[in-house]
Amino acid sequence: MAIRRRIDPDQGRNALEMWAAQAALDAAPADRSTIATAVRFTLEELAARAEGNSVEVRVPPFGVTQCIAGPRHTRGTPPNVVETSAGVWLELVTGRTDFATALAGGGIEASGTRADLSEHLPLFTTAELEDRR
Repeated sequence: MAIRRRIDPDQGRNALEMWAAQAALDAAPADRSTIATAVRFTLEELAARAEGNSVEVRVPPFGVTQCIAGPRHTRGTPPNVVETSAGVWLELVTGRTDFATALAGGGIEASGTRADLSEHLPLFTTAELEDRR
């Protein structure tokens, strides 16, 4: 079942490209609207590529999604949760850092047996983002 997108894929990709370009230059961070759009777009992309409801990925205050096939939870706190900041999330989805490194460095809080997103990240490489420019 295809997910319902709320972020236009072109706008989301443009926001992600803007974030990546600024991150590559170690420039001032992108504005809040750009970050929010990039995070929401990439959460939707993860849900589309790894459909399911067994893991909840939280990037407060911008968004949350459920992904990864497996047992579905129906009430309360899900058994498999990944939570991180917007900056760390965008670094993960663009391959600027990997899941294990971010987890070991305290940039990710993960609980549950399915909470390792390593096989699903990165969603985009920096080369892919640069090629579109």
